[in-house]
Amino acid sequence: MTFQENYFNFIDQLDFPESLPHEVEIMNPFLVEETYNLSKTFYKKYYSDTHPRLFLIGINPGRFGAGVTGVPFTDPIRLDEKCGIPNELNKRQELSSVFVYEMIDAFGGAEAFYNKVFFTSVSPLGFMKNGVNLNYYDIPELQHLLEPYLVKSLQLQIEIGGIRKIAFSMGKGKNFKYLQYLNKKHQLFERVEPLPHPRWIMQYRLKRKAEFIDEYVSKIRDAV
Repeated sequence: MTFQENYFNFIDQLDFPESLPHEVEIMNPFLVEETYNLSKTFYKKYYSDTHPRLFLIGINPGRFGAGVTGVPFTDPIRLDEKCGIPNELNKRQELSSVFVYEMIDAFGGAEAFYNKVFFTSVSPLGFMKNGVNLNYYDIPELQHLLEPYLVKSLQLQIEIGGIRKIAFSMGKGKNFKYLQYLNKKHQLFERVEPLPHPRWIMQYRLKRKAEFIDEYVSKIRDAV
């Protein structure tokens, strides 16, 4: 079976954590038919093979990127213009996606990049509270409850086709710290290293964007 086929077996069997803190809601983008179909088109296009990828690991799906397209760090604009997958979604720009696809262009384009790299998240499902995006680490009780689920999710994806010698955390703060903890406890990868989060770059270090693009491209090339 191809990477794409195995990945969608994983997606199709996503189960929900059994208990969540009060007012925390699950956001599963793959329950939306249009999102599911666009995502499947994307993975068929770029992952219809059997070779392993370098994992770049984000936090969890947000409402305006993966929560809409089903593809991490990919808004509807980039899905159309950079990945060649037309869609009727609201063409709302997402800052992280802007950086990521400028970096992908610098790497050599979507085909070259996705041939080597797989974007995923610590949690494959998103979370919301009072209508606002929630990160898995925002509520300590939530993070604690989710740990067995998150570990199982990452292990299943690594078995699909993860390069084990190294993975990168998308973010140098809480996401990296938690991935280090999980990796030490469960030996998911030989090592996990951080990259600055695309949204942080676009919001707070925009003048240095080219420098961070070079950092991403260099570290990814060295790893693959």
